Order: sequence, then structure tokens, then C-alpha cells
Amino acid sequence: MSDSTSSVGHRDLANAIRALSIDAVEKAASGHPGMPMGMADTATVLFTRFLKFDPSEPKWPDRDRFVLSAGHGSMLLYSLLHLTGYSDITIEDIKNFRQLGSPCAGHPEYGHGAGVETTTGPLGQGIATAVGMALGERILAARFGDDLVDHYTYVIASDGDLMEGISHEAISLAGHLRLSRLIVLFDDNGISIDGPTSLTESGDQVARFEAAGWSASRVDGHDPEAVAAAIESAKASDRPSLIACRTIIGYGAPKKQGTASAHGSALGAEEAAAAKAALGWSYPPFEIPAHIRSAWLEFGKRGKPEREQWQRRLVNTSPDVQAGFKRAIAGELPAELGAALSSYRKALTEKPVKVATRKASEMALEVVNANVAETIGGSADLTGSNNTRTKGMEAIEANDFRGRFIHYGVREHGMAAAMNGLALHGGIIPYSGTFLVFSDYCRPSIRLAALMGQRVIHVMTHDSIGLGEDGPTHQPVEHLSALRAIPNLNVFRPADAVETAECWEIALRNTKTPSVMALSRQNLAQVRLTHSEQNLSAKGAYVLEPANGKAQVTLIATGSEVEIAVQAKKLLETEGIATTLVSMPCMDLFEQQDPAYRISVIDPTSVRVAVEAGISMSWDRWIGDNGAFIGMTTFGASAPYQILYKHFGITPENIVKAAKARL
Repeated sequence: MSDSTSSVGHRDLANAIRALSIDAVEKAASGHPGMPMGMADTATVLFTRFLKFDPSEPKWPDRDRFVLSAGHGSMLLYSLLHLTGYSDITIEDIKNFRQLGSPCAGHPEYGHGAGVETTTGPLGQGIATAVGMALGERILAARFGDDLVDHYTYVIASDGDLMEGISHEAISLAGHLRLSRLIVLFDDNGISIDGPTSLTESGDQVARFEAAGWSASRVDGHDPEAVAAAIESAKASDRPSLIACRTIIGYGAPKKQGTASAHGSALGAEEAAAAKAALGWSYPPFEIPAHIRSAWLEFGKRGKPEREQWQRRLVNTSPDVQAGFKRAIAGELPAELGAALSSYRKALTEKPVKVATRKASEMALEVVNANVAETIGGSADLTGSNNTRTKGMEAIEANDFRGRFIHYGVREHGMAAAMNGLALHGGIIPYSGTFLVFSDYCRPSIRLAALMGQRVIHVMTHDSIGLGEDGPTHQPVEHLSALRAIPNLNVFRPADAVETAECWEIALRNTKTPSVMALSRQNLAQVRLTHSEQNLSAKGAYVLEPANGKAQVTLIATGSEVEIAVQAKKLLETEGIATTLVSMPCMDLFEQQDPAYRISVIDPTSVRVAVEAGISMSWDRWIGDNGAFIGMTTFGASAPYQILYKHFGITPENIVKAAKARL
């Protein structure tokens, strides 16, 4: 350790964080200064004594992960990244906190700057995502060995994080799996936006975590030695750990510390100046004196020798392990996958099958999982219904992470966030299952996956009234349109086994986009009977059956309604009405195609009729003012699915009637 580092005490290091946070929030006239001021001591201990990282190689696979779940306190993270030498966060960026184009956004955003491991801000998401990261570390360690994978995941979480329902799912799963490399530092400041947490909370967080199978302790968050001892103890535990760090929000601000007024707005010039005076910080705004700056940079270099040793170990490992590890971290698919899926699709056309697309998904996954070692499956207690566990997939269990299947339990929201964490960790392609109606429970995490551009695949079965007797509580009606409204999310609804295999290949190849597979419970006739080396679903929609002549009518259908549209086309053609049948397995991808292709598929001069057992909200663009929609306008009902389709008018006869009425 250099002289500059040893001569600078903990107080000055922590106060540098406080000063930058005060200045940035004050200049932006918005933000949350209280949390960075309160947690500066704890964070300083973590970054200077424990966290394994190297700003010169921020994507080092074996770095420790740090998640600021309390994303509103983002200046804590930006200050730490700048001070330790991350080149992406300059002092000018900090001066432009919360301004357009600055990587220092109001809440940490993945991809805006190195060192931001995940997007946080929606409370509870960070800690739940961190569970996935910690799980990913154990999975890869089991596969590649501790010489290549041996790191921790640290979280700073707030009262709000632990109030959110997702936190209950996350800590329960982490405790069950005994994720001992997960350490949560709880900013136990007793303050929320409305005032003291006693307004809304009377539980004991330490007891709660202990009941979930965690190690848990309490410390004074402003005592660096106590914090360090607690982290040392947590690292030695065989369980995940919570350290409740009792802190004072807005630490140092004479009038506002310990109050809600320090939480979500600038201190104000007078209070900011008084806080700096109380802290003994006499430097101008945004100025870090050279000796403190140098000390922080030295701490930032602390991990470089360890990273270099790790790289030597990687080079010296066996060629097969080295190649497998590099490919996994890069997120690359094996070259053999395309040929394997093409051969599988060809076999289907030679011997057609009538199966539910949930079963077709399982069949496709048999091919995928045999060729892609990085896929990790799972289900929210619906394995037999979602068909996400293929032959030979062993379950991941506490202290045995060699398997490839995760039993998430009835924890849909926690599952979706954990999958984000698995993807963000790297080396894993996560997929898991639930019912489509429960996408509402997953939606915040799905939205963050889309925002972060993560390859996370949600298998969502029982996708319509076609599930039958379970009734309207389980029958998704609005969900397809609601999911399609999320930018950068591909919603797939394949019509048969061939399209299902194609959709799986697309989802796997889209490394920057999450996917939803909306799959049927009921068996569907195979509509693709001629093999194509080309993935016809890749453009989102294609002509399944061309018109006999110039098209007067274009039928557009998805999923289970394609076979109904096939029958309607036959009836129309029998009456001499030339009809094109379009299958649209992914509206999102079709929208991305050039206008010429879209017009070649959906003739705008024809009468257009869309058929989908959901609401019409996402269809208006494709059918036009004179078009018709055959689908749902209300919730469903409880009955066998054949009766429901007739009851709600989703029949070939109604399709024909709607088309003829517009000719």
C-alpha cells in the first residue's frame, strides 16, 4: 500500500463520497443525498477492504458483483466508481448528474457505464437480481471450478427494498439454496419518504432473514471496524448473510440528518454548506484533494494483481475448459445448433405431430439443451405444465449446483428477477416457466430485462381460453397486448411444433432482447408441412398459404388460432374468394421489417381479418380501418375449450362472415 493511501484515513475517504453526492444532487436540484451520506462509511469499508474488482478490466468474469439495490442513492455508486478509477465515470459526468447523455442517470442503468452491474431503482429488484447473480456464480463454479469462478455478490439494500413483496420471494429462495456468496448490507436508517419507517413497519428484519435461513447480524454502520468484522464473519458463513447497518440518513447535515427531508431532495445551499463544515470538508464543489483522490485510486488498483493471477490460471487450464468458459462468458451459441434445429424441423415435416405448443417447446428444448450447455431451465412450481425440464436435467440444490434445472417454487416475480441476475452474471442463458396469466407477477422484471437488453426467455403456457375449465382467473385475455407494449421484448406465439422450434432459435440468437414464449395447453394440428432451411418465423410473419389469385382477403392469425384460420381460408376459397393466410408468430419482429416485406405479406388493398384469442389492442395497425378482429372482448369463462371457442365466436364461420361483410 502506498504512502498516499496509508496517510488518508477512513473519514476522509468516506467524506469524499458524501461531498460528491451533496454537490451532484445540489447542482441537479434533484436526487437523493441522504442515503449516500448515510452509507458512505459502510461502502468505503466494502470497496477498500473487501470488494474484488479491477477498473482497468471492468468485465473481469471473476470480479465480485456489487448491486446498489437502493438505486435512488445512485450518487453513492457513481462516486465510488469515479474515485476508484473507472474511466466511464468522469468528474464532468458527475457534474451532469441526472442530465441527458450523462452515464450518471437518476438511477443506475446497466450499460451506461462500467461498474453498474444492473439497473436498479424499482425497489426490491436489485436484491432479487443479486440472488440470480449469486446463483450464477455457484453454477459456473460447479461447472468450471473454483480456479476460474470464486467471487461474492454484495448488495446495499434499503428499507423500501425489504418492504417490497419481491424481497420475500428472493430471500426465501436464497436461503433455501444456501447461497453463501451473497452478502446484503442493509441500510437500516429507519427513514422512508413519508417519515419514520415506524409509520408502516414493525417487523424485525434480522429475525425475518434468520427465519429464511440466512445468517444475520446488526452493526453500527458508521463504525468501520464493526462493519469490517461483520463482513469477515459473513464471508465465513455457509449461508447468505444480512448485515443490518444502523445508519443516520443524511449523516452530517445539521438540520436534516435523521429525517425524511434528507431522503429525496437536495439539501439546499445553506444546509449543504453546513453539512460540509460539520464533516470538516473545506474544499470547493466537485473538488477532491490530490491526496484523497490518490488514495482512492490506489484502492482501485488493489484487485489488479489478483485479476492478473486469474488470467494466468485461465491460460493454463485445459484447452477444452478454457474454450468452454470463454464461449459461455461471451454468450455465443455453438455452431452445431442451427443444423441440429434444422434437422429437427425437417423431421417434423416428414412426420407431422399434433401436440400442444407447450409440448412442442419441450421437444425443441430437447434439441437445444443437448447442444447448448449454457441453458439453465426452471419453473415456478409448474414443471409438469410448462414442460421446461428435459431429459437428464438434474435439479440444482443447496450445496450441489451441478444441475441445470431450478425449482423456483411459487415465486414468479422472484424467479423473473433471478433470471435477470443469471443473465447479467454471464455464462448462463436462463429460461423458466409459468402460466401466461401470471406474467403480471413477472412484468416489472421482464421490463427491466428489456431495458437492460438481456437474453432471458420466459416460457408462458396456458396462453388463452384454450386452457378451458380453470376459467377466467387463469385465462389470459389482455396479456399478449400488454406484453407487446414493452419495448425490446419479443413476444412469440407459435402455431405448431415447427414454428415453436423456429421461435426458440430466434430467442436464443437475440442476445440483446428478452423473449416470451406464449404456448398453448391444447393440442394443435401441425400447419407447416413443407420443410424450409430458412427460419420463416425470423421476420415475425410470413405467408403460410398464398391466395389462389389476387388476394381479396388476408387472414392473419397467431398460435392456436392459425389452425382455425386454415379452415376459414378453405371456406372462403370454396366460395371463390381469393384468400391469403398469414401466420404471425412474433408481431414485434414483423414490425421491424422494411415496408416492402410487410406489404408483400399483408396486402393493404385486401380485406384484413386478424384472429387471436385475446383482445384487439395490438392489432389495429395490421388490420386497418376496414379490417375485422375475431377474438376476445371480455374475460373468459369456465368450460371445455371447444365450447369456449364457439361461445366467444372464434370459429371459421365467424371469420368468413366478417370477411364477406367487408368485401
